[in-house]
Amino acid sequence: MSEWLVLTIAMASACAVVLTTAVLSNRRIADDDDPSQTPDVIEYMTMMIGVVYAIVLGLAIAGVWEGRSAAQESVRMEAQALHEVSARSAVYPVEVRDRIRKDVDAYVAHVVGAEWKSMTDDGNLTEEGTRLLDRVRADVTEYKPRTDHEGQAYQPLVDQVAAADDARGSRGQNAGATMPGVVWFGLITGAVVTVGLIFTLQIRRTFRELLLAGLFSVLIAFLLFLIWDFDAPFGRGISATTAPFVDLFPRATGG
Repeated sequence: MSEWLVLTIAMASACAVVLTTAVLSNRRIADDDDPSQTPDVIEYMTMMIGVVYAIVLGLAIAGVWEGRSAAQESVRMEAQALHEVSARSAVYPVEVRDRIRKDVDAYVAHVVGAEWKSMTDDGNLTEEGTRLLDRVRADVTEYKPRTDHEGQAYQPLVDQVAAADDARGSRGQNAGATMPGVVWFGLITGAVVTVGLIFTLQIRRTFRELLLAGLFSVLIAFLLFLIWDFDAPFGRGISATTAPFVDLFPRATGG
């Protein structure tokens, strides 16, 4: 099921529930009921709870967006480090340089293909990816420089492999959901309470009041969907992409 379909169903369901409840509740109100007699304390409480929930939603959205940005940054750093390894190996003999570049391309192709799918589906890195990166490290560290120029390039190459490994670890940590279950419980409960409180203001069956109630519920549903979509940095529609690998390694990724 696509994210857009999930969003449409969530928003339509929230709107339908609120409007149906408003219409049914209105039938129980006596003809002589005066909605202007709503106690001021109820209006105050409704406003304050809405403000508090809006702050919570804002913090949740900021948190999941920061997680998504961190995930994309880890991808960029990993791709850049591997690109540096491939480029700086030019000072090595042809057979060594070609072996390093070949193993780097094999690792990148695996990340963009199989490992990315594994992160999307299961939230985990693959053992094959670890093996391929270890092979790149072995290519770099096991070579003994023969000239001063090669010796000067050796340590930076080792450092770039270490940077790629560190970025890969960060990518793996960001692969799963970032929002704890207790936070989701609070967000959903807060949404129910916030939407439910609008019925204490005695919504009438006028077009304007029903429209505002429906739009309010749709907005809450959309914001919750936005948090859910950002909550898996590699797994849903608005997620981190393989663009850094594709841009820097077009031959390995088929770009």
